[in-house]
Amino acid sequence: MSNPLIAIVGRPNVGKSTFFNKVVGRKISITEDTPGVTRDRLYADAEWRGRIFSLVDTGGIELKSDDIMWRHIKKQAEVAIDTANVILFFVDGREGLTTSDYDVADMLRKSKKPVILVVNKIDEYSEEKVFEFYSLGLGEPYPVSSEHGKGIGDVLDECVSYFEKNTGEEDDSLKIAVVGKPNAGKSSIVNRLLGFERSIVTDIAGTTRDAIDTKFTYDGRNYTIIDTAGIRKKAKVEDDIEYYSVMRAFDAVRRADVCLLIVDSTEGLTEQDTKIIGYVHEQGKPSVVVMNKWDLIEKDTNTINKFEDKLKEDLKFMDYYRSVYVSAKTGQRAEKILKEVDIAYSNAHMRIPTGTLNDLILDTVRANEPPSYNGRRLKVYYSSQVSVAPPVFVLFVNSSDLMHFSYERFLENTIRKAFDFSGTPIKIVTREKKAD
Repeated sequence: MSNPLIAIVGRPNVGKSTFFNKVVGRKISITEDTPGVTRDRLYADAEWRGRIFSLVDTGGIELKSDDIMWRHIKKQAEVAIDTANVILFFVDGREGLTTSDYDVADMLRKSKKPVILVVNKIDEYSEEKVFEFYSLGLGEPYPVSSEHGKGIGDVLDECVSYFEKNTGEEDDSLKIAVVGKPNAGKSSIVNRLLGFERSIVTDIAGTTRDAIDTKFTYDGRNYTIIDTAGIRKKAKVEDDIEYYSVMRAFDAVRRADVCLLIVDSTEGLTEQDTKIIGYVHEQGKPSVVVMNKWDLIEKDTNTINKFEDKLKEDLKFMDYYRSVYVSAKTGQRAEKILKEVDIAYSNAHMRIPTGTLNDLILDTVRANEPPSYNGRRLKVYYSSQVSVAPPVFVLFVNSSDLMHFSYERFLENTIRKAFDFSGTPIKIVTREKKAD
């Protein structure tokens, strides 16, 4: 199940990005006084009172502008609103109420989503500055100062309360996002898995314009498959509809349990494929690389090995991948796709007992000491797995600064050799702890 999503929306220059950066704890959005600086939606995960959620920052909405940039920003914001569980509507307490605020408020009411009205830039509380915003008809305004961190906790408390109110019916299906370049055969793969012609399949790139969910059951297990528009390079996204579709595809990845990364075998792994796969990797999603159109490849006894060697070279950054070579057209090996999905999902949810993990890590560190820096050496006192999907391992150490990337990579490989985490990324984080 994906984390609840909070969308931050409002007209330009009301402090949305400052709030976003304060909550996620690091500077991600550009914060300037120039309207339109945040042109793309930005996602990050955050935690409040033990509840993990995703936060999405959006560009400022100018509903009455005909400028092409503002149209793109508006469409991206609409995607964020459509996929959000809760919407934070930001207004400017210094500037006061504007006609643009009323326009955005009307748009949000039509969404039928929970909306929390946030009056930003209230460094010192003034009832007069806050009171006028009641006229927007969106309930009680929450005064905050994103810059100084005032009032943010009250807003997040309200968000968490909405998560608890709106849990709804649990969906026990395993959600699969099917992503890749246009014309790689995504819809054909989907139709093959579902057993009927649901998506239009043509040789024209970009036939599927949106992300479409279809539930089905196979071998006693419930699945939801999400067919998405082909993800093109930005320079090739020529119209608003296609731009909107690409944003939907990225949202599909965010809410998926497993991603099927569809690659055209006749072209091999291209730069754009690598970027798409890299996005899935960054989102921490388990995945399966599906080499489609295998029926069109001239083969000898060593063909798959040659392809695998090339994949390993191109996907060094995520060498945990699982792959399957199929033909959606003929059905060759198509039955293996869901088996690979199940394995990747299962591995992403594997938990290693603390005692077993500690024995592995401590024995490894004793046998292969970390290098010393300025006379100091990393010491690992204790380790524990704290979460799954993706699996996260915390190492309690004397100093996080002494954990070099290469040694962290060595420990990750050690864990992977001992346990089958193929198909899923894993994360190692350090926490400083004084020796007893």
